[in-house]
Amino acid sequence: MSILYLAAVVIILLLSVTIHEYAHAIVADKLGDLTPRSQGRLTLNPFSHLSILTTIVVPLLIVFASRGLIPPLARAKPVRINPYHFKNPRQDMILVGAAGPLANICLAAICILLAKIAIPILSGILSFAAFLNFILAVFNLIPIPPLDGSRIVAGFLPIRQYQIYRKIEKFGFYLLALLMFFLIASGSLLKIIAFSQNLIFSI
Repeated sequence: MSILYLAAVVIILLLSVTIHEYAHAIVADKLGDLTPRSQGRLTLNPFSHLSILTTIVVPLLIVFASRGLIPPLARAKPVRINPYHFKNPRQDMILVGAAGPLANICLAAICILLAKIAIPILSGILSFAAFLNFILAVFNLIPIPPLDGSRIVAGFLPIRQYQIYRKIEKFGFYLLALLMFFLIASGSLLKIIAFSQNLIFSI
């Protein structure tokens, strides 16, 4: 595993999660919540979003532990949102929640287009960036709190089911860990990764 590969992973992830969190921040700001702006998150400066643990350390541990078989999932510092500043809190949270994954999907599409006209070595890096952004988008759309998918699902639930759904948020980390364990143990994760790779690299 080369230093160049590891450097590419860190740079791609840092830029990807920065754009992801900025998308949350800018949508929340446009909808009336100035919390991200007051916390200095309405910026594309990566260091304003960086979490040493979840943006760099954990992804590199995943790379080393899996010998590169499992794509490194990363998170930046979550942007704090106060939905009570929105005109329609639950509906607007759907838009805020969807903004991050949508930004990653758009970034993946841009990387794919650029990869088609770039020189071979740069084309490979851009294709890898597209793959990582696609994986980040899919991962964040899992409807388990505190991932973005949970914000989207919560906005569509009736009030009673919404209140029940909110109660599982404190167990979100354990549910997510259980899901990842099942996917790894069953071999499903590698199948999902292989499918994603084939999809991205065949475009």
